[in-house]
Amino acid sequence: MSNMTRIAAVLLAAALVLPVSGCAKNRVKGDAGYVARDVNTLYALAKKRLDQGDYELAAKLFDEVERQHPYSVWARRAQMMSAFSYYVAEKYPDAINSAQRFLTIHPGNKDAPYAHYLIAMSYYQQVNDVTREQRNTQLALDSFGELVRRYPESRYASDARLRMDLLNDHLAGKEMEVGRFYERSGHWLAANLRFRKVVEDFQTTSHTPEALERMVETYLALGIPQEAQKAAAVLGANYPGSKWYKRSYDLIQRHPPPQALQAQVRSEPRPAAAQLPPAQPVEQPPAETPEQPQAQPQG
Repeated sequence: MSNMTRIAAVLLAAALVLPVSGCAKNRVKGDAGYVARDVNTLYALAKKRLDQGDYELAAKLFDEVERQHPYSVWARRAQMMSAFSYYVAEKYPDAINSAQRFLTIHPGNKDAPYAHYLIAMSYYQQVNDVTREQRNTQLALDSFGELVRRYPESRYASDARLRMDLLNDHLAGKEMEVGRFYERSGHWLAANLRFRKVVEDFQTTSHTPEALERMVETYLALGIPQEAQKAAAVLGANYPGSKWYKRSYDLIQRHPPPQALQAQVRSEPRPAAAQLPPAQPVEQPPAETPEQPQAQPQG
């Protein structure tokens, strides 16, 4: 075989291999790979993936709608649907980023309350047990508060207020958890400060009666019976039938020395950590969609 014949054979083999490699690459990328599509086709494909339960791929396809057709009437809707798809895929940071981007570009849009709600719910879903760090709890509380402040009459405001009550109760539970730890360790002043924070900052939560009773305990341990009596009086005036008032009353009557009180506290069974109830799934975004775009002219 001549040199020219061998060179021709190599070039022919390369030409046959290249299309196969390209097809393999397209198969790896799948629907979310960058392929220029008209807006109708791309949005319909994203919606189909969402309906099929392939939420993360649907979110990426909605992102492609916005990226490939940023000025189309579908771009705004795709942003909102992307945030929702990431949320149901449990990709909460991505859901927050998408919803925040929507609010940055469309702050006065009619779907803005829903975007705020998605952000708050994404933080809510990431709330930790009270034994752990509570940054997401505070972020969820702040986000629901922003929703209620901006859109008090929206359809999401009542649910936001309910969840704010639950989150405040959760934060109070965290303070109680830390306060009990300090009390069991004999750090009376540190414990007292935590219980006072619950009474002053979370007074409408379910933890307030116990916090007042724990203040009675820690004031007695610190040798300040007058303050213990004041805390017991507040407890009796607001929660006269509670077990915590009976307990504080018995303590005031006995007025045990700090050493005996410390031994008593250490022998108590540890209360169970408070838990947030599971969140209900977020409903789909409003069904309204923009007008159907006109088909692009051919040629």
